[in-house]
Amino acid sequence: MIIGAGGVGTVVVHKVAQNTEVFTEIVLASRTKSKCDVIAADVKKRYKVDIKTAQVNADSVADLVALFNEHKPKLVINVALPYQDLTIMDACLLCGVNYLDTANYEPKDEAKFEYSWQWAYQDKFKKAGLTAILGCGFDPGVTSIFTAYAAKHHFDEIHFLDIVDCNAGDHGKAFATNFNPEINIREVTQKGKYYENGKWVETEPHQIHKPLNYPEIGAKESYVIYHEELESLVKNFPTIKRARFWMTFGQEYLTHLRVIQNIGMARIDEVEYNGQKIVPIQFLKAVLPNPGDLGENYKGKTSIGCRIKGFKEGKVKTYYIYNNCSHEDAYRETGTQAVSYTTGVPAMIGAMMFLTGEWTKPGVFNVEQFNPDPFMEQLNLQGLPWKELQDVDLEL
Repeated sequence: MIIGAGGVGTVVVHKVAQNTEVFTEIVLASRTKSKCDVIAADVKKRYKVDIKTAQVNADSVADLVALFNEHKPKLVINVALPYQDLTIMDACLLCGVNYLDTANYEPKDEAKFEYSWQWAYQDKFKKAGLTAILGCGFDPGVTSIFTAYAAKHHFDEIHFLDIVDCNAGDHGKAFATNFNPEINIREVTQKGKYYENGKWVETEPHQIHKPLNYPEIGAKESYVIYHEELESLVKNFPTIKRARFWMTFGQEYLTHLRVIQNIGMARIDEVEYNGQKIVPIQFLKAVLPNPGDLGENYKGKTSIGCRIKGFKEGKVKTYYIYNNCSHEDAYRETGTQAVSYTTGVPAMIGAMMFLTGEWTKPGVFNVEQFNPDPFMEQLNLQGLPWKELQDVDLEL
């Protein structure tokens, strides 16, 4: 069962439909059933597959329980909003359903990103004999699996980890976000944070930046922001001395972002307008371009990977592993742009890992806690091939 009918949900449905030897029955559910019906109709034209659709309010445990009891899924792929992670996990526990998501829980009234809320479910899922797989998109997700793969095959100790995320695409709009504007703007306007020598170091938003060179793209100004996989990676790979996350932003994007913040449109608290309570960032979401509609005119590539430095057999080693994804190719295959594609494909592969028995153990786990090898193999087969560079200048 897939919950969420945005760009990422669209990709997940396309990819599960391409792998019917694993995914024999598919249900797509969302708050708006008509969105599910449009996606299902499009996918059915391309593949011989039956997809059921359903309406659900993912904020309601009772609603979710009724849906799960009706369809009895083995696994739920949660590509709804991060605010809804806990209600979906609660419903999974009540109905004996396994769980997978792509982004960690955050409370609706505070832009705060941490795994504590979901890690607190460890004993409940373990006792129920259920698996919960957290953060199985690209970042978090593939970047964490890249790190696990590097630790398994290339390093005795990882000391420095820099996750680098470049979107060199052009969608032709003056300002638009590549996924849910509310989530996107909350993420990139918060203070920066990175891990160094056992402590978290906080910075002002976009304070640390420098140009980095991305394969087949060239130099792009890159900014240190906080990203959730850093929290789990430094916990699961304790030899790491420093871990940072870098993302590219164009100057025009940052200018728009500053204006949005300065005029109060990034606020997540309620204000009164014409006798009604509205949340400014939710109003902004309603007037900005829909990320799901950007794909048709999107040109260029994304480049996301890990730059790692550490030791192998007593010698210093550097390693860069990455994927480049074309917006045009993603649109041709799924009708979405590459940001949705790079999140949706790994969600499907994670589900495949569970259903084929590669990733099954009772409890709550981040993806790097599983064997990376079968997942890495599927990335090459499912549209996100990766490349490795050994002993190179990491620029960091």
